[in-house]
Amino acid sequence: MNGRGFLAVTPQYSPTRELLSAAAKQRGMDVEVLPAHAGAGALGERQGGHYYGGPAFAFAAGAVDDLAVALLEPTEAWLPALPAEYTRRNIATSTLGAARRLTRPAFVKPPTDKSFPGAVYADGSRLPDESGLSPETPVQISDVVSWVAEFRLFVLDGEVRTGSQYATFGRLDAAPLEGHHHRDAALEFVGRFFADCAHTLPSAAVVDIGLLATPENGATEEWAVVEANMAWFSTCYAADPDRALDVVLRSAGPRAQVAERDRPFRRDRGL
Repeated sequence: MNGRGFLAVTPQYSPTRELLSAAAKQRGMDVEVLPAHAGAGALGERQGGHYYGGPAFAFAAGAVDDLAVALLEPTEAWLPALPAEYTRRNIATSTLGAARRLTRPAFVKPPTDKSFPGAVYADGSRLPDESGLSPETPVQISDVVSWVAEFRLFVLDGEVRTGSQYATFGRLDAAPLEGHHHRDAALEFVGRFFADCAHTLPSAAVVDIGLLATPENGATEEWAVVEANMAWFSTCYAADPDRALDVVLRSAGPRAQVAERDRPFRRDRGL
């Protein structure tokens, strides 16, 4: 067996899956595509497994349990609990049923899962009619803001390992963080943020930040946290895949290796 362990990926193709797989192979790791309907199959007999893919597949197919992998992710209450100086907008935890009664525009999203698209909805009646979702499904409701640019940061132990711009004014626009004209300002903001709040996240996570289009109180520019996500199901965009892989491997690796500080961030349930 390869002493470096192996990376197990879902059968569903994605550009990030391919980039991370190539980076893992360059390190000498085996990359294994999981069976579509049979858990981890023979891979469940091996040790040192890591996972990249969606939560629905991980639990419905039983792959994560078979691999004995621990999935780390931010808690559902993480974003609304942040200090206002880092969010710069009102964010509340609610339910899908309550969100459907909204009579004003709002940004509505699932706290962690992608069970429906996070987006600005003109009112609650415009939310997707997902028949499988209970009215008690948790959601986050926040003020509508405009982002000049949004960046994805792959974070390990409070350090940005790599990053990418992924949108400008709400449109997909990928560009590497390294060499970007907003790089220094973005890292200065996130450095202050991590100094205060790194302990509220797992040691391996993805944090999205952005530059607001309408800064308050005469500020020339204003940065804020957009959201945080699990690294094991996040798109790389233009980030360095090898550095992103460092974060992914920690975020979804052997359960026996999970540090005590990460235990509160373990995901032990499906959708």
